[in-house]
Amino acid sequence: MDPIKNISRRGFIKGIGLASGGLVLASTIYSFSKCNSETELVSEFNPNLFVQLNSDGSLILVASRSEMGQGVRTSLTSVIADEMEADWDRVIVKQATGDSKYGNQNTDGSRSVRILYQKMRQMGATVKAVLITAAVKYWGVPESECTAENHYIIHTSGKKIGFGDLVDIAKDLEIPKKVILKSPKDFKYIGKNLPSIDVENLSNGSAVFGLDKRVPNMKFAAIKRCPVTFGTVKTYDKTDALMVKGVLDVVEVPLLRKAFGSLGGVAVIATNTWAALKGRDALKIEWDDGDNASYNTESFMSTITANVQKAGQVEKSIGSVDDAFKKANKFVDATYQLPHLTHAPMEVPNAVVSVEEDSCEVWAPIQSPQAARREVANFLKLDEAKVIINVTLLGGGFGRKAKPDFIVEAAAISKAIKGPVQVVWSREDDIQHSYYHTVSAQYLKGALDSNGNVTGWLHRFAFPSIGSTFKPGTNLPQPWESSSAKDIPYDIPNMQIETGKADAHVRIGWYRSVINIPHGYAINVFADELAYEAGKDPLEFRLNLIGKDRVQETNDQYKYDTAKLKHVLKTAATNAGYSKQLPDGHAIGLAVHYSFYSHVAAAVEVSVVDGKLKVHQVNIVIDCGTAINRDTIKAQMEGSAIFGMSLAFYGKITAKNGVIEQSNFHDYQMLRMPDVPKIHVEIVESNDDPTGVGEPGVPVIAPAIINAIFKATGKRYRSLPLSDHGLV
Repeated sequence: MDPIKNISRRGFIKGIGLASGGLVLASTIYSFSKCNSETELVSEFNPNLFVQLNSDGSLILVASRSEMGQGVRTSLTSVIADEMEADWDRVIVKQATGDSKYGNQNTDGSRSVRILYQKMRQMGATVKAVLITAAVKYWGVPESECTAENHYIIHTSGKKIGFGDLVDIAKDLEIPKKVILKSPKDFKYIGKNLPSIDVENLSNGSAVFGLDKRVPNMKFAAIKRCPVTFGTVKTYDKTDALMVKGVLDVVEVPLLRKAFGSLGGVAVIATNTWAALKGRDALKIEWDDGDNASYNTESFMSTITANVQKAGQVEKSIGSVDDAFKKANKFVDATYQLPHLTHAPMEVPNAVVSVEEDSCEVWAPIQSPQAARREVANFLKLDEAKVIINVTLLGGGFGRKAKPDFIVEAAAISKAIKGPVQVVWSREDDIQHSYYHTVSAQYLKGALDSNGNVTGWLHRFAFPSIGSTFKPGTNLPQPWESSSAKDIPYDIPNMQIETGKADAHVRIGWYRSVINIPHGYAINVFADELAYEAGKDPLEFRLNLIGKDRVQETNDQYKYDTAKLKHVLKTAATNAGYSKQLPDGHAIGLAVHYSFYSHVAAAVEVSVVDGKLKVHQVNIVIDCGTAINRDTIKAQMEGSAIFGMSLAFYGKITAKNGVIEQSNFHDYQMLRMPDVPKIHVEIVESNDDPTGVGEPGVPVIAPAIINAIFKATGKRYRSLPLSDHGLV
């Protein structure tokens, strides 16, 4: 256990904007500290989250992760409140600034609750223990006679005292090194349907997103970027732009060839966003398109498809697939192709930045505030301590706002104009200059014996790696980008996983569920193809393919559980009425996948009538360990279904001569409300530690739809989106 360290109330309050007074506790990984006075000298430490209980009973919790609609602020703080026996109606949540003292603040990878759950429990239990000790001192009674309940300490005699009334005593107490956590049967908020802590502000319009932020003397900027990734400005004429009413200035933004550097271009500064955009339209720029001007996604797909048709770099080998194919009764092979995708969150990238001579302050919807702080400090050549990152609410993120390039752009402009500025991307900017989900080609080959059992499995894939964003020239997947193919929970004696080369010609970045989308798609559709070739029902075939119950260690040292995987698959099928008689043209398709430490299955009912697809119902079952907030988990699964349907129906980013061809929602479509089906979500009851929720629902949707289409029509689609095939 880490040593207990104290902090000064003054330093804490100054850093997070809290009112003075109260009991303040701060956590390191396992320990907590209090402040006894505002003047004591203390050592530094790295807190993940703070608690302040005030004498009026109000409870302020500081959230270290970014809120983008996934409910993380509510989930994390409710865990503290539950263990503390706090009254949820008295909780106020404050957002942490970007600072290493809060530990890792990256809100991505479906890991916030998973990583912080036990720490939040420990924190709440520690506060409760301190308050019980304070009551013991106040009453002069044995500790065994005191319990906490709903913001009170209660004595066995029936008398009680409010948390706030104990603050003055509690401030001077030692923090216990060991505390007892609740039994799950006593949870008050954990595992229930708890409304979002932000719902009132979101409903009445007082919630502050990045686009809402205003500071005194702020200007507005729009940037014209080269249509081709990493192209540069040769010359530009700003004459016409300066004639637009409201335009104040035109400045060049540098291209920074690094992971989160700005794309460069020419910025128009104005008194409002509209004038900045109109001025940008009036700019005359001659570009040097650079090396990526030859990028054409159609020909590139042919190249990477050819690469997966030949032997690649072996990533995993069990037994001998060559022997399996030689001895096979029959074999099946298939090639799957998926295009680039982009995030298109409702709120486009934006940032307000104010650069002073020796400091900088930022307000932005950012998933990675510490990365933003580091990149801005780097660019401005400032000590990180001189950069403040204020995290606003995010109007969606999906991984796009984990990359702070848009903040670096704003910092560059603020420095140039010597004043605060808000940079706002248009929807066209967002779609045409993003970090794209990778394009991919995958080849699978399976061997079947005379009983229809799979004896050999070859999976070969090629796609531009996210590693290329950090190290240009990288043309093979990073180890973690292969794990969802290498660690499939199938009991197959002979298996080989190979990778092929693929160069990157656009920025490749994280996307909701990342590489699990193409891998989950190919693996689930191919399993269905094998089932039909074996003459077996896809459900029974998959259950047999998963094999006996076992807990299997994967490459990242996490253990997946095949019993859980089979349970979610069978439950999804049952909930969907998998065995029921359906009308002509209707069918139910299945998919199951393990990702972000969660086991998820989907059963999707579709119809294909007169060549047109309709999804009628999506049944999702998730085993995510302890369900912190069931309402949030349900919403995430529903969102995953809609997100997955959007990419299956329409998702496609293409490039011609290096230029992204899509520009807005007319040609990069999303699922519309009339097409949203009934969505049923079942959350498996569990007392295991919580696992990921935001992303693992996505990979199962598209393959379940494809498998249902085949069952309904006999036609198999091995590439997406389905709009390319005229089905939607």
